[in-house]
Amino acid sequence: MRIAVDAMGGDHAPHEIVKGCVRAAGLLSDIELIMVGDQEVLEDELQRCSWSGEGIRIHHAGQVIEMNEHPALALRKKKDSSIMVSTMLVKTGQAEAVVSCGNTGAQMAAALFAWGCFDGIDRPAIGTLIPRYNGHTVMLDVGANVDVKAEQLVQFALMGQAYAQAALGVENPRVGLLSNGEEETKGNQVTLSAYARLKDLTGLNFAGNVEGRDLFSGRADVVVCDGFFGNTIIKVMEGLMGEIHKRLQDAGIDSRQLLQDFDHTRIGGAPLLGVKGVSVVCHGSSQAEAVYNGIAQAVRCVNHDMVASLNHSLAVVR
Repeated sequence: MRIAVDAMGGDHAPHEIVKGCVRAAGLLSDIELIMVGDQEVLEDELQRCSWSGEGIRIHHAGQVIEMNEHPALALRKKKDSSIMVSTMLVKTGQAEAVVSCGNTGAQMAAALFAWGCFDGIDRPAIGTLIPRYNGHTVMLDVGANVDVKAEQLVQFALMGQAYAQAALGVENPRVGLLSNGEEETKGNQVTLSAYARLKDLTGLNFAGNVEGRDLFSGRADVVVCDGFFGNTIIKVMEGLMGEIHKRLQDAGIDSRQLLQDFDHTRIGGAPLLGVKGVSVVCHGSSQAEAVYNGIAQAVRCVNHDMVASLNHSLAVVR
């Protein structure tokens, strides 16, 4: 299996990206990593990591899209950017998946340009795993779409269902719609309209409205929301865990296990759902361990044939 890695994207690129690739090449079997970026720079980084083994090769790309650049404009100007070249390697059959810690908007735009969305999908969504006491909850969207229509929330529900089946092994996942109350009458105009469609949708195990606390209660295996609220929840969780850690430290309580359980680096990345390929979106601040886990996430998506599973699940909206 060949995984293309955007080695120039992210706050700590290329050094931490290369370190993560070296770790993945040493621990994951039957994979070849294609690091995409400046050939000379990446060769120097591999030497710094004392890597001389097999399983990693470099594919040159002479441009980088920075985190603060406008995604669509940057892609048009920088056709040789590391994220565009990485994505095109999948399109041309030279890789099975792409992993990036760079500009999320550019990663999504590259996937849309190179692969396109499935029929019946207006916009892709980013789905991630939220740790809870006895497992994980899939939440989407967590940042790709800040404004959505009711029909897009329905599409997210079907994509989340397929991802939960592939990532969590849940045969008939319960899908909840994030709202400000459990009652059918709660929500805004978009969620009220989405609720009406979801409850009548054949083939979906709809759990009704869920509240923020239900991300951790196990009431739903999948929680659907727009990217504005999803991303806000993720960032609140990151800040809250840091605050809890400091307070437990002050109280002399060992919080290492708690922090480990909620450490986003253990998940590594979140797949871009709805496009005709595997593209794993990693946190911009990812370091080597998160990069390694993002690559492992991409491998799991390919092994579970997630793209085909999504395509099958979405047949009901066509």
